[in-house]
Amino acid sequence: MNEIHIVKVTKELPQYCRVTKDILPFVDRWLGDQDERFRRKVLKIFEGAAVDKRYGIMNIDEVFEATSFEQKNAIYVREVKKLGRAVLQNALVSRGWEATSLDYIITVSCTGIMIPSLDAFLINDLGLRQDIVRLPVTEMGCAAGVSGLIYASNFLKSNPGKRAAVVAVESPTATFQLNDFSMANMVSAAIFGDGAACVLLSSEKEATGPKIMGEEMYHFKDATHLMGFDMTNDGLKMILDPDVPETITRHFPAIVHPFLARHGTSIENVTHLIFHPGGKKIVQTVEELFGTMGKNIDDTREILRLYGNMSSATVLYVLERFLEKDIGSGEQGLILSFGPGFSAQRVLLQW
Repeated sequence: MNEIHIVKVTKELPQYCRVTKDILPFVDRWLGDQDERFRRKVLKIFEGAAVDKRYGIMNIDEVFEATSFEQKNAIYVREVKKLGRAVLQNALVSRGWEATSLDYIITVSCTGIMIPSLDAFLINDLGLRQDIVRLPVTEMGCAAGVSGLIYASNFLKSNPGKRAAVVAVESPTATFQLNDFSMANMVSAAIFGDGAACVLLSSEKEATGPKIMGEEMYHFKDATHLMGFDMTNDGLKMILDPDVPETITRHFPAIVHPFLARHGTSIENVTHLIFHPGGKKIVQTVEELFGTMGKNIDDTREILRLYGNMSSATVLYVLERFLEKDIGSGEQGLILSFGPGFSAQRVLLQW
């Protein structure tokens, strides 16, 4: 069977950036008509979210303006095109690949709506081939970055000597709801940021980079209520059930151990954990679970601190950090993310 390698990961950030302490006055003003205790609680959520700063496609003044879904989605479409083009172009240039050498492009985003999808615009903007296979992944939330890797891997397994790109561009900022005072909206506002990432993969014999040893999805039964968006007249309204960490804990052994065993390894052999930083509580939950196995997810925590949760793109930022490390031949890594459905996506790597 063909070997599939992850050959490059790049990231791209929007132009606007704010540290959390500079966001707090805007939050305080936004909640000015709310109960004082509620306001203090929300400010503490922001302060304790383990996110030091975040980037956005809009200036913070625009984020807190009462604009329509149509207006915010128009900004999303405009900026996603820019970020997607830049991150893919940077990846191709840094790897020395011609745009016409790509055989498969997967674009990932759930934080806005655009038809045609981003991949169609990238074909035109960067001069990709007219026969390139394209796949937009639009409704898998935070898990979708790893979903894209799984789809790319399956394509490349069936097609030797080919190249694929996964481009994830997200703007949770565009989904922020000014009139939603639910705890789900407060928590998501405290942890989310915007960003883009690109992963280049190859089934060429001469390809370098960590090899994909296996990939699988794990779908939780009767858990569709845990995470997602409701479509309202004001836009995409966050669904975020507080039971998510506990649900992950309950399923964790079934998610990790059988998957590794099916691919001839075990958690004892996995040195590098490339985990999606869904938020402080989920990071703490997974850290405790892996900690009992003598592992750490320090890189995951650091990405959350520096950028916040950028939905599908975030785990790819963690992956980039590992590709920049000097990792010994034969060492293994586990990519893991969770998203709406509820589902867990896993990819096993070997350097």
